[in-house]
Amino acid sequence: MKRRTDIDEKTASLALQSLARALAGLSRPEDVRAFLQDLCTPAELEAMADRWRVVPLILKGVPYREIHELTEVSVTTIGRVARTLETGAGGYAAALRRQHSRTSAAQ
Repeated sequence: MKRRTDIDEKTASLALQSLARALAGLSRPEDVRAFLQDLCTPAELEAMADRWRVVPLILKGVPYREIHELTEVSVTTIGRVARTLETGAGGYAAALRRQHSRTSAAQ
């Protein structure tokens, strides 16, 4: 995705923080889905869903080629997700913990 060069880092950071607050304020999955559908293009939604779909397979140690065969997600994207799991900001891990705690509480 193309990055804008006419926006300073502080403004970009504040915009991202505002977006994060908007998402955090939505408690129902249906509301989050509607917000994402309004916010993103179909291609952006597909890319994000693909990344999220491969996270559990990477964590289970499934080989990249097998993940590709199962999901049709590119090996490049799978590698990018794996790197982010190791060196990213921790968002995947936080979402997985939250998802797991909700699943456990529902049982």
